[in-house]
Amino acid sequence: MKRSLFKRYEMIFVIGCILLLQICCQEQFEGTKASKPVLTDAKPVLSESEAQKTVSTTAEVPRQEEAVKAKTITVKNKTDVNEPGPEITFESLIYDYGEIGAGTKNSCEFNFKNTGKTLLKISKVDAPCGCTVPQLAKKEYTPGESGILTVIYRPGNSPGTATKRLYVNSNDKAKPRLGLTIKAKVVMKVEHNPERLNLLLKGENAGCPEITLKSRDNLAFAITGFKSTGDSITADFDPSVKAASFVLKPKIDMEKLREGLRGQVEISLTHPECKKVTIIYDTLAEFKVDPRVVYVREAEPQKPVTKKVWVFSNYNEEIEVESTSSKNGTVKVLTQEKIRNGYQFEIQITPPAAESKRTVFTDVFTVKLKGAQQLQITCYGIYAKKAAKSPA
Repeated sequence: MKRSLFKRYEMIFVIGCILLLQICCQEQFEGTKASKPVLTDAKPVLSESEAQKTVSTTAEVPRQEEAVKAKTITVKNKTDVNEPGPEITFESLIYDYGEIGAGTKNSCEFNFKNTGKTLLKISKVDAPCGCTVPQLAKKEYTPGESGILTVIYRPGNSPGTATKRLYVNSNDKAKPRLGLTIKAKVVMKVEHNPERLNLLLKGENAGCPEITLKSRDNLAFAITGFKSTGDSITADFDPSVKAASFVLKPKIDMEKLREGLRGQVEISLTHPECKKVTIIYDTLAEFKVDPRVVYVREAEPQKPVTKKVWVFSNYNEEIEVESTSSKNGTVKVLTQEKIRNGYQFEIQITPPAAESKRTVFTDVFTVKLKGAQQLQITCYGIYAKKAAKSPA
């Protein structure tokens, strides 16, 4: 009986332990469950100033991202500019011929190289002056390939210092239009004396002197031609004779010279650097009018203006006036006074009525001398603005 009672107490003890264990586990579970909200809302409450700082920091992030993007784009563009391309490099941008003969053909070369990394393409070479002719064997050059630009230069027949420009157009981004320069001192390889002929309408052979031709480099040459304006000047020569110098004796046709007082003489030669010599001639006219043009400024219709003009003999000879006239009738002679070797005229110019929008008027005053010689003076008038606007 005692044993059964013991077993009963033992069973009650075990059951009590189990119940106690269950109660403890449940309390622990509920405590854990209640602590979860504290962990989730663990962030502290922010003040107003701290909240503004947080917002500014948050807004700054997109700005920083945009700045990084812009920097990336800038670097990319810079890389595009610095990408390898063609580059044209000349050994020299200037060529000086030094002393060359007038009217001669001269050649020079500009050496260049494609020092870039891609194909060089030359589109064209501009030569604004027609006396320079550029020549290229081809227009495309691979990296490291060299080329030659040949220039043919023909100076004029006048001596002096010459400077000419050329422009090379290519796909070189740094030098798309590159300028080249050629220089030269143009000289006459055959000198002539006198440099200019001053002729007269009086005296033997118009006072024309002999013409001396001399080679500056002592090279022998021949004369192959001689001509002048209006054929008023001629000279004898033998084209079969060669020498370093010649003396020519010009012959003047006085009647032809009167028809053309000014002109030039061209002498053709066989000198290798001087094919032609040009000499200007000027003839002193028999008479002179002063002034050659009479101006009337601020002219008013029908309001006369008085001017003075003179007629002289350039050869100190006495002259006699036969008559005077006005082409349009606006010029009238008030006085005609004889002076030494000429005449002085006081003339009256009456501007005609100004037509609509008309701003100027002209006339020609003619003085006829005995011997059928006629001298003309142009009269040129400019209306005042108020006169030009008024009706006819």
